[in-house]
Amino acid sequence: MAAATPKLRLYTNHGCPWAHRAHIALSELKVPFEEEIIDLSVPRTAEYLKVNPRGLVPSLSVDGQIITESAIVSGYLADAFPSHLAPASSTADGPLARARIAFFVDTYMSKVGGVFPLIRAKTDDERAELIQKTVDAVVKEIEPLLANAGPFFGGSDKLTLAEVLTGSFVIRLWTWPKYGLVPQALIDELSAKAPNFIRWVEAVATHPSVSGIFDEKNTALRTKQRLGL
Repeated sequence: MAAATPKLRLYTNHGCPWAHRAHIALSELKVPFEEEIIDLSVPRTAEYLKVNPRGLVPSLSVDGQIITESAIVSGYLADAFPSHLAPASSTADGPLARARIAFFVDTYMSKVGGVFPLIRAKTDDERAELIQKTVDAVVKEIEPLLANAGPFFGGSDKLTLAEVLTGSFVIRLWTWPKYGLVPQALIDELSAKAPNFIRWVEAVATHPSVSGIFDEKNTALRTKQRLGL
């Protein structure tokens, strides 16, 4: 007899890229879950601090047991509900495939990651330097890792755990130039010099599991307001 599906309750905020990771995973897994929106613009309630004393999102309740931190939550979901996201570590190729995913995610987050340094650049020279630094890092470090993207990491035609953990940042990189948050010059340079990367970025950013909860315009406007732009 199959084990019962655990009761999942996700504490989240749709504007948070870290919480967005859990939504991408849950969308791909098609696992039922309850959702509670946490307002990040005000101090956390005493009730939520009992769930997560750090006051961060996401938090995931699994039959009443709490898991926190986005990568841990996403990894748990990939383990608890075997799927195309990642092979089980118990399979012959599983540990190596997961190591490659982990390396890719670490590379993306450390070399591209969030776009906030570019947003906060105060001069054209500072912005140009950051653009060049990002392009050079993508060409050297990330472009080769996407040589066999199909269109997703590792030759997959479906999202993998690599996209679960990077997709919320990718969609901001792809959509925010139209709001003046990310320089269009960055996308133009990457299109010219890192075609594998740009094909992957477009495929990830337009995937329904990534774009589903993402309110592009309002997220951009709220980011501008928060940064005083």
